[in-house]
Amino acid sequence: MIGLFLGDTDFSEIVLSKIKKLNKKYFIIDFSKKNKFQKDKNAFRISIGKFGSIINLIKQKKCKKVLFAGKISKPNLSSLRLDLKGIYYMPSVIRAAKIGDAAIIKSIIKILNNEGIKVINSIYFNPELSLKKGNYSKFKPNKMDIISIKKAKAYFKKTNSLDHVQALVVKEGKILAKEGREGTKKMLSKLKKKSEGILIKLPKKKQDLRMDLPTIGLQTFKDIKKYGLRGVVLQSRKNIFLDKVESIKYANKNKIFINIL
Repeated sequence: MIGLFLGDTDFSEIVLSKIKKLNKKYFIIDFSKKNKFQKDKNAFRISIGKFGSIINLIKQKKCKKVLFAGKISKPNLSSLRLDLKGIYYMPSVIRAAKIGDAAIIKSIIKILNNEGIKVINSIYFNPELSLKKGNYSKFKPNKMDIISIKKAKAYFKKTNSLDHVQALVVKEGKILAKEGREGTKKMLSKLKKKSEGILIKLPKKKQDLRMDLPTIGLQTFKDIKKYGLRGVVLQSRKNIFLDKVESIKYANKNKIFINIL
């Protein structure tokens, strides 16, 4: 039995689909904004403040492992209803909420660990979503792109595990844009057309690789084309690559390189 803490974005649905295909027994704690898993008979809608109910459900299902998939946004803390364990644990979640969404999930993982519940990697059942080292397009980075990639790698080495920045746009060794809380799409929307930079998405220093891995998909490539970027760079086995076939085809058609370090 696997427990699935599912939020928004297509990634959560892809993980669920694979679990079903593998005939794994599962249950869902639906943390999506609009309760998108409500039609699944194995789905439960439990407030993030009711840790007692969440932990009781996990133990009732005799579940020892859970995973997180999809975006779990900051809850409205002022309107949360708490049970006894919620009252006990909520101060740590409130402190995390001031930092950001990734910090909230990390605080929940710590709570689950305290209760003897193991959290596994979000792509444990979907290793095909993460690419190995190599170039996956007809086009490759040039010498100036290599300088930009080195610049980005040096930047990410200085970040901490709760930093909001998971993506940079770099051109000729200069950082043009940094990702904020709003995500990659919002960052790219602030670029000028034909910016000719590179989108580089790497894990942060000491990042918890069980959650919040750098993610791209077909929409990312459409945005890359829109703003005139040359390519995208990810870290081997530390990424989530959605719509892989369609994305690579789109990249080749639009002369965009895909490089996995």
